[in-house]
Amino acid sequence: MRQLIRFFFRGVRAVLGPFMLLGEKLSRAQPIERSAAEQAEVDAATRRLALYQYRTCPFCIKVRRTLRALALNIELRDAQHDPGHRQALEAGGGKVQVPCLRIEEDDGSVTWLYESDAINQYLHSRFG
Repeated sequence: MRQLIRFFFRGVRAVLGPFMLLGEKLSRAQPIERSAAEQAEVDAATRRLALYQYRTCPFCIKVRRTLRALALNIELRDAQHDPGHRQALEAGGGKVQVPCLRIEEDDGSVTWLYESDAINQYLHSRFG
């Protein structure tokens, strides 16, 4: 039964995925503009962030829209098709759930932030 459910949702994702990606492209917000110095400072801060995501996950699309609106250059890691990223997500965060933002602090500690609303709130509070 579990296999049947997985097969069903993979089929739904295969059919709806291209439409979701097209919708993401067509509804892009204009990124905020910063001075070159401010953007360089933001880029330096985002080097310690990575977003584990699936391309067609609606919650991941929601976070990617926020990344674009805030002009953030955060590394996107595909946890669906890259077994290395999937394994790192499970080992570090404790579960394979996307979206997940990996935050490396200045002291070297790592925080794994799940849930699109929590991630968007964090990004807006730190970079908005």
